[in-house]
Amino acid sequence: MNRRPTLLAALTLTAAAALTLSACGSDDSSQGKDNDKIAGADTGDKAPPSATSSAAGAGDRPTIELPSDVTYKFEWKKTGDTDKDAVLSDAEQRIRAVDMAIAKQDPLDKAYRFYSEGAAAAGSQKYIQEFVDHKARTTGLTRYYNESVTIKDDGTAALVYCEDQSKAFNRFLKTGKTDVTPVTKDSYVVYAGTLRRNDKGVWVTERLISQRGSAKCRP
Repeated sequence: MNRRPTLLAALTLTAAAALTLSACGSDDSSQGKDNDKIAGADTGDKAPPSATSSAAGAGDRPTIELPSDVTYKFEWKKTGDTDKDAVLSDAEQRIRAVDMAIAKQDPLDKAYRFYSEGAAAAGSQKYIQEFVDHKARTTGLTRYYNESVTIKDDGTAALVYCEDQSKAFNRFLKTGKTDVTPVTKDSYVVYAGTLRRNDKGVWVTERLISQRGSAKCRP
């Protein structure tokens, strides 16, 4: 999986090992996303849900609701290409859906599985389960930028993007304590994913890998 393992590193009290871009993974392979945003969870410190999010023009798409303290800054620009813009939109929804599953403490939540399949879905499930096991969630702001989308001849799409986790932190559900960690080069992660348009017209993520501390993403 490939979401925000840096946060998990603090939970497990071990250094988060970054996935290499040659490794195969999904939304947060054990080392990929060092910070998968942990949205609200079953705790007394639940924040009120933020505005719901769903991709435009898809009535059967899952509604995504997140606590108001889980926020994003997507700096992904419109390309003007219908397919590329759809890839970016569905990739964003997958990110939000994984966070919602963490908030709900549900490793099998249907929303993230709507936007991912195969290795990516399996990796996301494992990543979400780790947060559930540690009774933790994320809080704060995560920024996404430096995106690049390529539609390949075989119809799949390659998506590369950066994530800034410097303002996203772990919050422990039992105590409500937020673990504010210092910003380091590992707060910046590069992701590389492969997506395929399924028979519903949704660009599902099939593979997702990450590398923490990438020079491409550091300020």
